[in-house]
Amino acid sequence: MKAMILAAGRGERMRPLTDHTPKALLQVGGKYLILNIILALRRAGIEELVINLAHLGEQIATTLGDGAALGVHIKYSWETTAGKPTTLETAGGIAWALPLLGDAPFIAVNADVYSDYDFSVLQAAARRLTAAGPLAHLVLVDNPPQHPRGDFGLVDGLVQAAAATRHTFSGMGAYHPALFAGVNRGDRARLADLLIAAMARGQVRGELYRGQWHDVGTPERLAALDRAAREAPR
Repeated sequence: MKAMILAAGRGERMRPLTDHTPKALLQVGGKYLILNIILALRRAGIEELVINLAHLGEQIATTLGDGAALGVHIKYSWETTAGKPTTLETAGGIAWALPLLGDAPFIAVNADVYSDYDFSVLQAAARRLTAAGPLAHLVLVDNPPQHPRGDFGLVDGLVQAAAATRHTFSGMGAYHPALFAGVNRGDRARLADLLIAAMARGQVRGELYRGQWHDVGTPERLAALDRAAREAPR
């Protein structure tokens, strides 16, 4: 199975840190954010990776290379227009990378996620996805302080756009390529829009994960997490 790491974003909320360093190469506990994800995927036996790149993407490609030193195989999906980096939003970036991902279900993870989630669980869920549905499986988490209203509900294993109790989408999910059938390659498209449409058809399943998870979205949250990681007993 293949996995995609979404690393093309500009990281506006992380400025000024991301003015010269891509968000994926910011560090927690002396380790790149993206490296934590790569190692977690490898532990689950997922070694074929696609990473999308735009803002300062050459730094990521230079740092990671082809992945051989990390025990994985990395291909890069460069998002460019007229030779210049561009961002296609999450769904647009995935649709752009589909030639590298192939026709089978795959995992996608935001590069700014810091978690101890076991990707073998998501891998098993991905294998149950089909073109007829379900089309996606999302990992939801309890709402963090910065996002108290959550994103989606979870009822009997189905993710719903509206529910009395809402959880936060973790940025980790599994998808069937058919979910992106309506997105032309090169279009900007939001993943949330595709998911909400699929939820209305009962085609999105999910789980609630209550282990360690952090959305490293601001310099302050990054500094706090880095401090905690360095102070944690080893």
